Amino acid sequence: MTFFQTTTAALIALATTSGAFAQEVTLRFQHFVSPKSANPTYFMQPWADKIEADSGGRIKVELYPFMQLGGKAPNQYDLIRDGAVDGGWVIPGYQPGRFPEAEAMELPFMTPKSGERASRAAWQFTEKHLMDDFKDVKLIAAHMHGPGIVHKKGAAIASVEDFDGLKLRGPSRPATLLLDKMGATPIGMPVPAFPEALSKGVVDGGVITWEMSPSLKLNELTDSHTDVAGEKALYNLYFIWAMNQAKYDSLPDDLKAVIDANSGIEASGWAGRAHDEGDVVGREAMKADGNEIAELSEAETARIQELGKEVTAEWIAELTEKGLDGAALVEDARAFVAGN
Repeated sequence: MTFFQTTTAALIALATTSGAFAQEVTLRFQHFVSPKSANPTYFMQPWADKIEADSGGRIKVELYPFMQLGGKAPNQYDLIRDGAVDGGWVIPGYQPGRFPEAEAMELPFMTPKSGERASRAAWQFTEKHLMDDFKDVKLIAAHMHGPGIVHKKGAAIASVEDFDGLKLRGPSRPATLLLDKMGATPIGMPVPAFPEALSKGVVDGGVITWEMSPSLKLNELTDSHTDVAGEKALYNLYFIWAMNQAKYDSLPDDLKAVIDANSGIEASGWAGRAHDEGDVVGREAMKADGNEIAELSEAETARIQELGKEVTAEWIAELTEKGLDGAALVEDARAFVAGN
């Protein structure tokens, strides 16, 4: 090999090596809601922007709404685990029975109406009880939303008896168990299916947050929105924000450190806070369109709380039969909530 050929080969190798260090890593994260809804607006996109900034531009996170990369919302965990997507937003409750311990955080009146406080508790609960459940992915955050509201066609709910016979969408097993206790006919379905079910009369309404109301056009599809009295939410939903483990492992250590620095309890609290911000906007949007905004009396709320206690007791018994310590899970969930 001539001196020129040797020198050229060395320069090519140097350029290739230098380019590798400067090359951008693109991570494709997927979710199942409108990009204008609260979590994508106030958490996902700012989180993606922070990852890019903290990595000096070496990592770019692309967000794909409405499951644009393929698959269905209930299968999101498997899509991330199998590497069909690099990461995304998961509702474990969309696969009933697969992650039973996570349901402790979703039990009736378990969480405060603050998504941020509930989410900090959710991360602590996850660290103690759920890391083995999610060992197939790189867990970034575990969080909750704000209060779940009853949205329905017609007049607002004024008493427990008003639930009788209503076909109501529920997002999780604990939520549907409570709806059933109150006399409603619960129909489990993911968020994307809710508007069409309303428009076609499959359901009379459902439970979901204030923040999701505008993007689902609940101002047009429903007439009233009812919350319970007090500081505790009627129900809540547990989410994770996660990354494909192999993709994370493929990153150099300094870029892994960027992901790690934007994971954990602070990221979880941030995700919950996003729902709190969105709840303010969503409630005002429903009110501005003239929909009825209502709150149950303390007496009626107390009646529902008693039904919620029945759900919790039956849930504990069910988990105990499966060999899990349901009572300890509930005790820990309550303790973490109280500490936040």
